[in-house]
Amino acid sequence: YEIKECDWSSDVCSSDLGVAIIALSASASSYYLIIGLALLAVCILTIALAPWAERYWGKKDPGAFVLDEVAGILVTALVFRVENVLTLTWVFALTRVLDIVKPPPVRRLEGLPKGWGILADDVCASLYAAALLHLLLLALPRLFGLTPQRAAPPPPG
Repeated sequence: YEIKECDWSSDVCSSDLGVAIIALSASASSYYLIIGLALLAVCILTIALAPWAERYWGKKDPGAFVLDEVAGILVTALVFRVENVLTLTWVFALTRVLDIVKPPPVRRLEGLPKGWGILADDVCASLYAAALLHLLLLALPRLFGLTPQRAAPPPPG
């Protein structure tokens, strides 16, 4: 594992847009559509603007460029549905931690060309976060404010 350089103010605050989108759509019947369309738009913008951001700030994956962080939290929320504030807190926390820790192969994805590297590491770290959230939900549903019966999938039939 590698720890990435983290500017806490920009990295944490950067997810605010993603958190707002998730919070506003959490109870919507079209939750997945809203999150999916927002994610698509943010990914397109990230890939399009990332090369400019690297030239402007003079470094690879500049901390001041935060669209990739927004995409990351949206990926986690797309794969692990946010149902309440507690769930949103877990989504935010684990997405940020795994983006900072960068378990393999997340760090290697940063080497992809143009805006793909800036985006891919956040998407991959967010998929790890979503997988961990699903495991935590199965093992410890009370962390999410649920009783074990509510966390289990409905019986077939």
